[in-house]
Amino acid sequence: MQRHIFFWGLLSGVMATVASLIWNEVYYFAFQISFPSIIHFISISAASIASCLVAVTGYTLLQRLLPKYGDIIFNFILSIITIASLVMPLSFRLPLDVSFPEMFPALTLPMHFFPAMALFTLQPLFRK
Repeated sequence: MQRHIFFWGLLSGVMATVASLIWNEVYYFAFQISFPSIIHFISISAASIASCLVAVTGYTLLQRLLPKYGDIIFNFILSIITIASLVMPLSFRLPLDVSFPEMFPALTLPMHFFPAMALFTLQPLFRK
């Protein structure tokens, strides 16, 4: 993978991690509800960075296979995958000892958009 594409994915993952951590704190101060056994720094950062690195790998493959239409196809696929990933927090089974389980999707659903938003935001900086 080209170095600037890798840095795009890594920086986007860090940016999505920071946004998710900020959202987690805002949510906690707004509702005084936290899910530290499920949502913590390592899970947030691993999910954000891994998803961004996988996405830029897909971008690189699409650019090589379809140089003319790679950008639009990548953006379309990333948007579809992001929206499809919203099913995960809605179907996640929480442990029985967790209080206010109905508040879990409201915390995690916005976090699923942060990697895609970071990738879309930083894409012009790393385009050749």
